[in-house]
Amino acid sequence: MTAKITFFQVGNGDMTLIRLSDSRETTILTDINIRASADDPKSSTPDAASALRERLKYDNDNRPFVDAFMLSHPDQDHCRGLIKHFWLGSPADYPDDKLEATEKRIIIRELWSSPLIFRRRSKNHMLCDDARAFNSEARRRVKHWRENGTASSGDRILILGEDNDGKTDDLSLILVKAGESIHKIDGVYTSVFSAHLLSPTPHENDQELEEKLSKNDSSIVMKMEISASSLSGNKSHFLMGGDSRVLIWERMWERFNKTPETLEYDLLLAPHHCSWRSLSYDSWSDMGERAKVCEAARNALSQARNGATIISSSNNIVDDASDPPSIRAKREYRNIVNNADGWFGCTGDLKNEAVLELEVAHDGKLVRVGTVGVASAATSTAAAAAPRAGTGSL
Repeated sequence: MTAKITFFQVGNGDMTLIRLSDSRETTILTDINIRASADDPKSSTPDAASALRERLKYDNDNRPFVDAFMLSHPDQDHCRGLIKHFWLGSPADYPDDKLEATEKRIIIRELWSSPLIFRRRSKNHMLCDDARAFNSEARRRVKHWRENGTASSGDRILILGEDNDGKTDDLSLILVKAGESIHKIDGVYTSVFSAHLLSPTPHENDQELEEKLSKNDSSIVMKMEISASSLSGNKSHFLMGGDSRVLIWERMWERFNKTPETLEYDLLLAPHHCSWRSLSYDSWSDMGERAKVCEAARNALSQARNGATIISSSNNIVDDASDPPSIRAKREYRNIVNNADGWFGCTGDLKNEAVLELEVAHDGKLVRVGTVGVASAATSTAAAAAPRAGTGSL
């Protein structure tokens, strides 16, 4: 099985599924934005939930699951639909076994969570219900670990980035610090994947900086390396950064300008749905063409390898004052990939199709395999009803 990366058409939001080429066909889901209209059979909104289910495995108890789910940060457009479509709780208490396959909630075998994405949220920013539910589930799994010193599928958690004031010091066995890499998924080592965590990191000794950092600036920044197969030595480098703004990318360049290969990519998910604010301190809607690019941030986001692809998970990008997505940011990203003989794509250009899907070739390059997917909830029920065989039970 060839490794694939699937971007779902979810408007201005993120939802990406990575399926690895190992024997387990391991799946990693990063963020979700399943809108109510996407669940409405009368709506023409692409049915992201059914498109996701078509690509998932089912375990021996006929339960759909992802091997890992990562929330980049707790904005609603990155976790919308979590409560409705995912089981949050112990797998021993799973209540949906008698339901039809299309109605069963998806089990998360391993949760990837960063405490700082919740710590740095503004006092004036109220978490949505889905974000609170994710945070509660992360706390449940941490509590389970502390009480048992171990965890099985459905109870596992990886903590991405240290918390302030030593709050994660006793979690070293499930903690990944900024600068470290992930080589196991749901407790199983895989030779076809690794993920280098670049951010977030606490800045307790720099209170001025800490106070500047918002929830968006605490987004998980990660570079995944994905092999086409266990026999291929070439890897595709996938860089993602949630809604990280210009300050984070500027600091990334300060950290890695002498080792720019740390930021090199074959695939970049344009930060914050192709927002100009990831490339500039100036407002595009207020200043228009007078807005200036932050060169350091652009350098960080310009480390495109030959043939690189940049994807904007956003609405269709038009030439107006909107941000995100921003036409000016699109121009910058297109210039970057043009210089690398690459390609810029936008999920908002898919019209009624549900996904944009890329396959990892044996040379590590990304090949577009078509916009395969269901058009809407009205046309997808039957397609989602047939589960794929899974690997083991929880």
